[in-house]
Amino acid sequence: MKAHDGMYIDGAWRPAAGPDTIEVVNPADEQVIGTVPAGTAEDVDAAVRAARAAFPAWAASPPAERAARLAALRDVLVARKDEIAETVTAELGSPLAFSQTVHAGVPIAVAGSYADLAATYAFEERVGNSTVHHEPVGVVGAITPWNYPLHQIVAKAAPALAAGCTVVLKPAEDTPLTAQLFAEAVHEAGVPAGVFNLVTGLGPVAGQALAEHPDVDLVSFTGSTAVGRRIGAVAGAAVKKVALELGGKSANVILPSADLAKAVAVGVANVMSNSGQTCSAWTRMLVHRDRYEEAVELAAAAAAKYGDRIGPVVNAKQQARVRGYIEKGVAEGARLVAGGPEAPREKGYFVSPTVFADVTPGMTVAQEEIFGPVLSILKYEDAEDALHIANGTVYGLAGAVWAGDEAEAVAFARRMETGQVDINGGRFNPLAPFGGYKQSGVGRELGAHGLAEYLQTKSLQF
Repeated sequence: MKAHDGMYIDGAWRPAAGPDTIEVVNPADEQVIGTVPAGTAEDVDAAVRAARAAFPAWAASPPAERAARLAALRDVLVARKDEIAETVTAELGSPLAFSQTVHAGVPIAVAGSYADLAATYAFEERVGNSTVHHEPVGVVGAITPWNYPLHQIVAKAAPALAAGCTVVLKPAEDTPLTAQLFAEAVHEAGVPAGVFNLVTGLGPVAGQALAEHPDVDLVSFTGSTAVGRRIGAVAGAAVKKVALELGGKSANVILPSADLAKAVAVGVANVMSNSGQTCSAWTRMLVHRDRYEEAVELAAAAAAKYGDRIGPVVNAKQQARVRGYIEKGVAEGARLVAGGPEAPREKGYFVSPTVFADVTPGMTVAQEEIFGPVLSILKYEDAEDALHIANGTVYGLAGAVWAGDEAEAVAFARRMETGQVDINGGRFNPLAPFGGYKQSGVGRELGAHGLAEYLQTKSLQF
């Protein structure tokens, strides 16, 4: 049981303004494992004021100094990797091996990438008779989700700090213990007081106060499209910059020339990863009609092997939501070939790995983000039909294309309305930009493109 009673503001842990707390529940056994303060607008204001006061000195610091602090932060995260993994497993329910490799390992790589970028990025360039300066935006309000609790924090805080911005973080209320660990790591890394601040709390209270605060220059949010719209409206009224990484309903397009067995196996693994709680998951598998039934059999067999290998979803509300979508799929005529709405265990917020066949493009399970271990398999007639189906949602975050010929896959991928496409199982690249088209968001994270989100441009003419 970890009971935290403070916020990390201006380089120190200080008591929250109010008495309310948030219980942190382990979704695997439904036991309370910790508490954190439920921050108020007063806490947010204190954090923003600290960030505003620290901004001039941090913005003026040499990029090499910012790079050194980020390198130190990476080293602290490496030293505390096991603790990070155990904490994520406790509050998210992720299997420990996955927490070690992904939830702890990926943020370490991202933090290291920004240590390198801070030292090498061209913050000043010559364009004709002008000198163009890329300067930090200012105070960043970062609002992060629970599904990848440390990665989402690092993907916002690291580029913001590299750019010379100061940060106020409001993490998801389901996974605040990981955020507490990150704040401790920032302190241990020697980041100056006020440059990074943490306020735990509920979205409608602390999150809204942060998005609305007049001294926040940029709001970076990852979460649902519905909340993203509200944040965009608030920011738009104040004419402040936003970076929004929102929902997805990504297509995994298997062209006729592809290695079907490999494409299906990797596709099912992608959807089941992190219990389906991945915004970029390939939750729609598109297969040519001639090999459709073969793909369905392969997918059903692959999903059945997962069983107890995936963890629970994050909370009871999310479990009910995912099971409701499965029931909706059955009611609309989709064929259930693996899993189902019944809870596989009496204790914990588990959902059975589920696969639907005979899904048509207009069905709810083919259009809406479920955020659970649920795969829909759709049939297409030819490449143009596959492209029409792939692009036929309001989302455009990620996707995949499989083909026997790489050039064929690339040609198809270039026509997909989505921000990132994996070709024949291409590996994750922490330097490649990540973000969406359409209602999947605005802006990019990771790499140099992610750093650019936290900069504004000034030109001096000579």
